[in-house]
Amino acid sequence: MKVLKMWNQISLVKQIAVGLIIGIILAVSIPETAKSLTIFGTLFVSALKAVAPVLVFFLVMAAIVQHKKGQQTNMKSIVFLYLLGTFLAGAVAVIVSFLFPVNITLTESTEKLAAPGNAIEVLQTLVLNMVDNPVNALVQANYIGILTWAIILGLALKNASDTTKIAISNVSDAVAKMVGWIIKLAPLGIMGLVIASITENGLKSLLGYGNLLLVLIGTMLIVALIVNPLIVFINVRQNPYPLVFKCLRESGITAFFTRSSAANIPVNMELCKKIGLDKETYAISIPLGATINMAGAAITISVLTLAAVNTLNIPVDLPTAIILSVLAAVCACGASGVAGGSLLLIPLACSLFGIPNEVAMQVVAVGFIIGVLQDSFETGLNSSTDVLFTATAEFKKRLKEGENLSINRSAMAEEPTEQVVNS
Repeated sequence: MKVLKMWNQISLVKQIAVGLIIGIILAVSIPETAKSLTIFGTLFVSALKAVAPVLVFFLVMAAIVQHKKGQQTNMKSIVFLYLLGTFLAGAVAVIVSFLFPVNITLTESTEKLAAPGNAIEVLQTLVLNMVDNPVNALVQANYIGILTWAIILGLALKNASDTTKIAISNVSDAVAKMVGWIIKLAPLGIMGLVIASITENGLKSLLGYGNLLLVLIGTMLIVALIVNPLIVFINVRQNPYPLVFKCLRESGITAFFTRSSAANIPVNMELCKKIGLDKETYAISIPLGATINMAGAAITISVLTLAAVNTLNIPVDLPTAIILSVLAAVCACGASGVAGGSLLLIPLACSLFGIPNEVAMQVVAVGFIIGVLQDSFETGLNSSTDVLFTATAEFKKRLKEGENLSINRSAMAEEPTEQVVNS
């Protein structure tokens, strides 16, 4: 009991670091025996994915039901930052691809995948997801549908009795508490995920794609460590790095290993609470960000598409490449319901350069080969940026209202306290 008490006094990030180190040691030293521990990773991700749709549904509904007339939720600023971040990520990816052109070996795709044929199909998928059966939306984790129905029900219950509103709020709090219990198991979960990643020998198959991975991961790091901090600084005029590193550390790491924005929604909710953000805002912005904040996807689509363009010796100037790649990347905002994520939007981007679908699907196959790292970095960037931009928009609003706010102190907070953000 004493050891358990000491363990609970350690911060979650340090606990995860311990789980990460143990996972690496076990996977390297006793890989066959360690394989049995991968069940912890599977259980952790499955639990997060299971609770996330219910959490989003009740949090959004409770936030709208309890929203006071005239109170600002700051959603316009957050959505603007989401779209700006996606645009800049796509533009940076194009510039890096032009500075460091990469050729890829095109191979036959072994995957029978159905990619969206054009932007109209993507938008149609988005609209159909909005009007999905609410029960089916919860079961299938269709967050566009979940958000739509939660908002509609929340508006319909605005004039409900106080008892009803309290009941909805209580259910929301109960689900949030369940999430807290699951997140406490993150060290075990991360250990299992690390063991699974290493023992599957996925990294050996990546050696032939070293240059492509360098461009992909390098671009994502530029966006995470230079572009995003610059966006934060322009908005709040304070040192952005404590907040940036907190988001990368406490959201990006779990997203990196779970490789699921949906599974990371509960983690992001907890982080927003810890930073001291407005629950009515982040209850909507975080699940929305998991759907439309696609900086990582913009990079993946742009880099892989331009690698195909370069391989096929198709002449494209820089301005055209930026326009076309960013246009395709923005379509990713409506494609969350398409299995395969950003990789399945590559044929859409390739078609804008006149590349036939057969060749484009070979590029998708390359994407799956490097997916061990590509998807991990992409999800880590996407998910951590959801919290970063939500916090940035709220801090900017508070500073405009004359609040004496230090985002550095907010980022350093281990618990949500009004004293930290109102100091």
